[in-house]
Amino acid sequence: MKINDRPILSPAAFTLLEMTTVIVILLIFMRIGLYSSSKIDQWKLGREASETLRAVHSAQRMFLADNPTTDLASLTNTEVSTRILPYLPPGNVTVMPTVRALTGANLAIRVNVFPPFIDNGAGVRYDPSGRTNDSLWDIGE
Repeated sequence: MKINDRPILSPAAFTLLEMTTVIVILLIFMRIGLYSSSKIDQWKLGREASETLRAVHSAQRMFLADNPTTDLASLTNTEVSTRILPYLPPGNVTVMPTVRALTGANLAIRVNVFPPFIDNGAGVRYDPSGRTNDSLWDIGE
C-alpha cells in the first residue's frame, strides 16, 4: 500500500484579499447609486415644479385672453383665487398650487406678473438650476 506524501488540498476558497476587494467594489457601486438617485429626485422635483408652473401660466394666459384690459400687477391674492383659479385644469381647484423646493419647503407661484414664476418667499425667483431656459423650475421662456 502506497501512502500519499502530498498534502491534502482544501476545496477552492476565497482569500481575505479577494473578499475585501469585492466588498470595496460593491460599496463603490452603492455610493454611485445613492448619488444618482438623489440627483434623480432633484430632477423629479424640478420637473413637477415645471409642470405646475406651466399649468398656472396656461391659466394666466387664458384669463388674460378673456380679460385683455386687466392689469396683472393690480390683482390681489383674493382676486387671483376668484379670477384665475377657474382656468386651472381640473377646474375645481380652490387654492393656487404650490411647489416643493429642494429643501422640502412649499413655495408659492407669483401670478401677478407675466410670465409667472416660483417665489422663494422674498419675491425673488427660485430656480436652483440657475438657467431660465431649461424648463426646470421655470417655464422655459
